Amino acid sequence: MKNIRILALFVLVLFGATTAQAQSAKPTIILVHGIWADGSSWTDQIRALQAKGYKVISVQNGLTSLADDVAATKRAIQLAEGNVVLVGHSWGGFVITQAGNEPKVKGLVYVAAFAPDAGENVPALSAHGAPAEIGQYFVSSGGFVFLSEDGVQKAFAQDLSVAQQHLIYATQLPAQQTLFGEKSGAPAWKQKPNWFIITQNDKALSPDVQRFMAKRSHAVITEIASGHVVMQSHPEEVLQVIEAAANHVK
Repeated sequence: MKNIRILALFVLVLFGATTAQAQSAKPTIILVHGIWADGSSWTDQIRALQAKGYKVISVQNGLTSLADDVAATKRAIQLAEGNVVLVGHSWGGFVITQAGNEPKVKGLVYVAAFAPDAGENVPALSAHGAPAEIGQYFVSSGGFVFLSEDGVQKAFAQDLSVAQQHLIYATQLPAQQTLFGEKSGAPAWKQKPNWFIITQNDKALSPDVQRFMAKRSHAVITEIASGHVVMQSHPEEVLQVIEAAANHVK
């Protein structure tokens, strides 16, 4: 009987150690928002990933310069334990393309995002498709670019509820005007696996531009019939792509 108890205890300890190892093997998911958004735009994915045992960090970009935003993401990477998967939306793609060169980063997920090559900026990439409708709704103030309420409703978050649109408009983080002209450095997607969610109904970043970047980076591509803020309009589908990337890099 004593031997059976010892064996049972050993099994429990071994099972607990195995479970802990399995949990620790999960990469940290670092989420990087774009312009006219903030870290809370990933709320659905944060809750779901945490419930599945992932450690999650949602970066808050200042949107004053590419270097500052990359530095903010690098600080998050330094905090992370083990491997990291970077997820970027819109402008966040510029950020993860640079920060993704950090050794801890094992995969990149582009969510309706820019995936620039060295020397490219927003206008250079946007030239690969038709002009985005969102440009009609820019409002400048103090050297920063805001999005009008009409712009949020018609070209940024057109497939969200009116209440969600009002919240986005009220909480938007504007970009310093010079941000759009900043050029990217050496891209991490040339050396690391990447996934790309293309938003077919996007009026902020042309789907054709997204397809050009995704094909060039040899990404695993998922297309969704969504507007630009797909992580809010199709949270489960975005979560599935993030998890696919996380499972790949274990």
